[in-house]
Amino acid sequence: MHTNQKETTVTHLSNDAINLLKKLIATPSFSKEEEETAEIIQTFLDSKGVSTHQYLNNVWAKNKYFNPEKPTILLNSHHDTVKPNKAYTLPPFEPIVKDGKLYGLGSNDAGGCLVSLIATFLHFYEQPNLAYNLIIAATAEEEISGTNGVEILLPRLPKIDCAIVGEPTLMDMAIAEKGLLVIDCTAQGKPGHAAREEGDNAILKAMKDIAWFSQYQFPKVSNLLGPVKMSVTVIHTDNKQHNVVPAQCHFVVDIRVNELYTFEEILSTIQQNIQSQFQPRSCRLRSTGIATNHPLIQAGTSLGRKSYGSPTTSDKALMPFPALKMGPGDSARSHSADEFVYIDEITNGIALYIELLNKILLPNPS
Repeated sequence: MHTNQKETTVTHLSNDAINLLKKLIATPSFSKEEEETAEIIQTFLDSKGVSTHQYLNNVWAKNKYFNPEKPTILLNSHHDTVKPNKAYTLPPFEPIVKDGKLYGLGSNDAGGCLVSLIATFLHFYEQPNLAYNLIIAATAEEEISGTNGVEILLPRLPKIDCAIVGEPTLMDMAIAEKGLLVIDCTAQGKPGHAAREEGDNAILKAMKDIAWFSQYQFPKVSNLLGPVKMSVTVIHTDNKQHNVVPAQCHFVVDIRVNELYTFEEILSTIQQNIQSQFQPRSCRLRSTGIATNHPLIQAGTSLGRKSYGSPTTSDKALMPFPALKMGPGDSARSHSADEFVYIDEITNGIALYIELLNKILLPNPS
């Protein structure tokens, strides 16, 4: 394809993608409430002649000439969003284009990635002689690491050999990401009257453990992902009375784990150092990585894309096959007030995704 033809194709794909993103922004899609955006995505793909499937709020499709004898690449991103924070000055559900930016909740995380991957899938959809298959999956519940998103969909898809997960990375390659371990802690005390020397204040006990979480450093530091990071993010008691010493104090710890530790090792260290009782919410979201010699990474490197380790967790953590996290937009804008994505980021993202897939050489499945 000549350069002018390529530019015309990408421009057309980009225009459609941006119009789709505007519809998605205008439609609230909080985690577990993605029914309407799922319908918008399915209707869009149907309008392009794509045969679609839906399970719960997850929409997916295979390329037209899908061949089970070829390897399969999954193109995945999510269409759920967090709730808008109170610092918004623009209406979060109104797609506003200004100064080359498209504003709106979910525009950057991860709407720009999703519509760019959909556009890329459409570019390859009707090509009969691809060296691999493509599956596009627009999934739910990513923002809450829910079980009814990509995790429940994967067993219903054909065998996947590798994936591109669309999250805002400035189109650089996140080849590893930290695992996420969340623990609920309870410091136990004894109730008593605040005016007398009675009781055993659970808040003071919790403070000692919170100080440990804030000061302790795990010795193994990853070259890609840096140190394990522990942050106390929630604290409360069940006590509603000012004159009663609380018997319990509850707090939550967000732990970002590098690839040098198992969750079991982290939990064992915590057990040895705090007095509070604690319980992990889940051990599903472990640290992940993709080899630097994988064809996806080799293709991206040949296009001048940088590799790095990501401190944030995505649906990549739930994939039992090699996955590259890569997409237009900037992770620093995610969950921020007046969220936006640059229009050019989408156009350039589509072009780069297409170049990447054109360069990939995957071995045939055995």
